[in-house]
Amino acid sequence: MTVLRRTAGVLAATAVIGAAVPATTALAAGTTSPSPSASTVLPSGLYGGSDPKFDGVWRQSLALLAQRAVGVTPAAKAVDWLAGQQCANGAFAAFRAEPTAACDAKVPVDTNSTAAAVQALKAVGGHDAAADKAVTWLKSVQNKDGGWGYTTGSPSDTNSTGVVVGALATAGASADRSPYDLLAKWSVPCDQDGGGALAYQPDKKTGKLTANADATAAGVLEALGKGFVTTAGKAPAEGYVCANSDKALTPAELARNGAAYLGDATATKGYLVSALPGAEPQPDYGNTADAVVAMAAQGWTKPAQKPYAWLEAHAVPWARQSGPAAYAELIFAAHAMGKDPRDFGGTNLVTALNATGPAPEAAATKQAEEKAGEKKSGSSVWWIVGTGLVAGIGIGFLFSGRRKQRQL
Repeated sequence: MTVLRRTAGVLAATAVIGAAVPATTALAAGTTSPSPSASTVLPSGLYGGSDPKFDGVWRQSLALLAQRAVGVTPAAKAVDWLAGQQCANGAFAAFRAEPTAACDAKVPVDTNSTAAAVQALKAVGGHDAAADKAVTWLKSVQNKDGGWGYTTGSPSDTNSTGVVVGALATAGASADRSPYDLLAKWSVPCDQDGGGALAYQPDKKTGKLTANADATAAGVLEALGKGFVTTAGKAPAEGYVCANSDKALTPAELARNGAAYLGDATATKGYLVSALPGAEPQPDYGNTADAVVAMAAQGWTKPAQKPYAWLEAHAVPWARQSGPAAYAELIFAAHAMGKDPRDFGGTNLVTALNATGPAPEAAATKQAEEKAGEKKSGSSVWWIVGTGLVAGIGIGFLFSGRRKQRQL
């Protein structure tokens, strides 16, 4: 769900519409997204200093969501910038350098940017009409199989479907066709390699399902009806549920299997490994954060403790290099685990995120910071301003990073 994977995915989607290269595909882990060219003038309301061409709406949406999750009121110009990126038909592109110009066929709108923007606009408040218009567009481009692809008409994928389901749930809307039947078809059977995980989408030639950790995290949240910002659920029974030959897995069973897979995948090293073609195996910080959110949403905070601790010890330099979307992902993980993102391994993630863009509304931020310092005796729960942002969305970001035209 990170800005890095977002950038690579949009490049792939732009080059070949419908190609099986997800938009969450990362550049080499730890590398930065493209720097602005000499001719690029960054909007004053935008978060992050890198070229927004491929991820402007995405990173802005995640930044605003993360701020609202911790009681920070975003700067008005930051919200206005996001709202101003919307096309007349309700959709959003990754970035529009000239938002006053009409969107035409040359403007590559996509489901991921649009769904992320819906979640953010609903969270900040005061933009329900814009968010509802975006929802109408998302519903109009649902595929016949019940899912969504990254762009209109492209094959459905788990990540894109997850972030759209999250947007619909945030807006109190529902899809015309259920996406859960499709999700059940993409769950790797227990007796196969990667059993319990979800595939990004079946292999186009063979139909084979390949376990994909990022898609699994997105699918867990989708099955639970949750999204980028969520809190820990009530822990159900652990372990895998294997489907009967004549009965598809229920959404609850899908979420349970996916969370179990993510727990097993992070149990040894504490992190997920990127598997980009031609790249050396290395820690995948964004996917690890997404896995923590998914496991916590399922109620399995205990197996999520190890990857969360690993993130606390190792992920801050990655976020510092990667920008606002990365900081947001770590805040989402802390939020889901009931931890304080203002003390993330000694780093205040909220301050770090705020510093990447226009300063939040001072009075609201000061109040939130003061409240955050109030410790409840015997409790690790930190104070959060009520924002109306429900846990019942489905990503993703992630997933963000959820999420996009990619296959690990």
